[in-house]
Amino acid sequence: MDKFENVDILLVEDSPTDAELALRALRKGKLANNVTWVKDGAEALEFIFRRGAYAGRPDQNPKLILLDLKLPKVDGIEVLKRIKADERTRVIPVVMVTSSAEGRDITASYELGANSYIVKPVEFERFSETVAAAGFYWMLTNKAPQ
Repeated sequence: MDKFENVDILLVEDSPTDAELALRALRKGKLANNVTWVKDGAEALEFIFRRGAYAGRPDQNPKLILLDLKLPKVDGIEVLKRIKADERTRVIPVVMVTSSAEGRDITASYELGANSYIVKPVEFERFSETVAAAGFYWMLTNKAPQ
């Protein structure tokens, strides 16, 4: 089976520490079976739009994208803009998970179609709980279009 066949969650995070904390929280909440982690905005766009290294992945969108705002190569705002501008991907829930609590970042994210905006808590336990709660809501509670 292709490792990208049933991706439920796409985690877009450049910090290995934050990515590991998010993955641990998703595993603890039993939501990490089908998570793909990409490390920058350019790789996220390649994955989402099936280009480059991801050109051969199945034509199936992730059910949830956890997107950091401050990313190398292409920032999270630009990734969000491209996701929400394309009819094939605009219905994918995108949760911004970032350290920025700046009003302009929050406003820009929602104006571009973010479904949720979460400021990363500094403490591991709170960060873990926040990511697990977001994953649980978007993967199990929320009803998305088919």
